[in-house]
Amino acid sequence: RITTTSSGIHGDPLNLSFIGEENDLVSAMLAAGWYPADPITLRSSLRIAESTIFHRPYIDAPVSTLILFGRKEDLAFEKPVGNDARQRHHVRFWKVAAQSDSGKPYWLGAITFDRSVGLSHTTGQITHHIAPDVDTERDGLIVDLQRASRVSAVDWQDNFQDPSDGRNGGGDPWKTDGRLPVITLATAPAPSPNPTQ
Repeated sequence: RITTTSSGIHGDPLNLSFIGEENDLVSAMLAAGWYPADPITLRSSLRIAESTIFHRPYIDAPVSTLILFGRKEDLAFEKPVGNDARQRHHVRFWKVAAQSDSGKPYWLGAITFDRSVGLSHTTGQITHHIAPDVDTERDGLIVDLQRASRVSAVDWQDNFQDPSDGRNGGGDPWKTDGRLPVITLATAPAPSPNPTQ
């Protein structure tokens, strides 16, 4: 129910789950206005620093690695806020080994809002600091996906996060009502056929 950093410190809480094929999830996120995050490389690290210092947009800035089931996230997306990478909505997804009751793949996700850039309270490294109310992010993504007509059902699991507060890998506090949405994705529309010539 909690991710970990590469160092084994508690990371962000899990607060989303999805039922659907990978292409349905990716298509839904793109349709909802979210961008795939770049992998962390020297070049992307320099770009995010430049974006933050000079207030230049970087809509697909990388996110740090978090671990669940002994592996890093399978997919990561973000939605920028403002003119630089200092603030952004971001989410990571892990595919679960077991399938849902429908036979479709099942995904768990952790979504937070990066409110500022600063030093980690636990490691002293430069990191994003998250806003404590993770429910606002969870609910906002559901609204984004519903507006894009990519949700066929939302069910709720109560008391998924217990206790309902904690601190992430950067030492930032988070709190939640503890509920986990189980979101069944609408099937991605088929690509339009190429016009005949």
